[in-house]
Amino acid sequence: MDIKTINGPFILAPLAGYTDRAFRKIAHEHGADCSVTEMVSAEGLARDGEKTKTLLERFDGEDKLIIQLFSPTDDPVRRAMPALLEYNPTVIDINCGCPVPKVVKTGAGSALMKTPDMIARIIKAIKEFTAIPVSVKFRLGWDEQSKNYLAFADAAAEAGCEMLTLHARTRAQGYSGHADREAFRILSKHFENSSILLFGSGDVFSPEDAKALLETGLNGVMFARGAIGNPFIFRETKEYIQTGFYAKPEREERILTAIKHLNLMIGYSGEKVACREMKKHLMAYIKGIPSSAKAKNAIGEAQQKEDLVKALRSLI
Repeated sequence: MDIKTINGPFILAPLAGYTDRAFRKIAHEHGADCSVTEMVSAEGLARDGEKTKTLLERFDGEDKLIIQLFSPTDDPVRRAMPALLEYNPTVIDINCGCPVPKVVKTGAGSALMKTPDMIARIIKAIKEFTAIPVSVKFRLGWDEQSKNYLAFADAAAEAGCEMLTLHARTRAQGYSGHADREAFRILSKHFENSSILLFGSGDVFSPEDAKALLETGLNGVMFARGAIGNPFIFRETKEYIQTGFYAKPEREERILTAIKHLNLMIGYSGEKVACREMKKHLMAYIKGIPSSAKAKNAIGEAQQKEDLVKALRSLI
């Protein structure tokens, strides 16, 4: 699999409740090469669930899209494949990293780290239906005592996986502590003679962080929490890699981008839903802006677009 398949090395990672088509469009406009959907239930897709299918909708012009599935076994994946292929994914990604209890208790997400043979079965099931590249997003292991990421990656590679993304924390860590950057170096060395694309995720909050990951030998970076309220990180990273410098957005650009994001969300989901769902994004956009406490309170209380826009514009 060539990096051109996904346009380049800087990807918006899958984030449940965040990476809908509005956020993906904003990220794309600020330099994201490709994006991953929120994680999609293979079982929900197999059962033709309307909420599940909503996660697969693209913004106009989104020609490439990585669709991420979660499933505890290969059976739901097989049943979901006919429906999934109707959405023409660029890459099909399997979630083996989500640490959330409601996902893990079903045997999906990072629970799959305990069963490398199952990820192999899931990949082979996909390969029965299509030649579309398959990727796997995974963790270091279940906990500190069971770090099996290399063996897990080998199982995925041997089954035909073309791309691997390591979030360098264990499931037990969740999102606490720090991502283990040395693990990226070890993974890169392990696959140095392979054609598999290697990506890293975890604690990428700046262009400097992204460059440090690339210097471990990875092919690319997935930006997750570091892109929330900061889609500018994609263009900043590209500028930094090319020149050694980058310019942060001015306050006005941050606010106007937040308003554009809100308007996109309204267009896709309606004002009521958008105003509710966008608050977490808007709080992130204005984080760190001096004297923003009043605006934060207004956003928290707002019920309609007019009030949200007024609160945002008060900061310009």
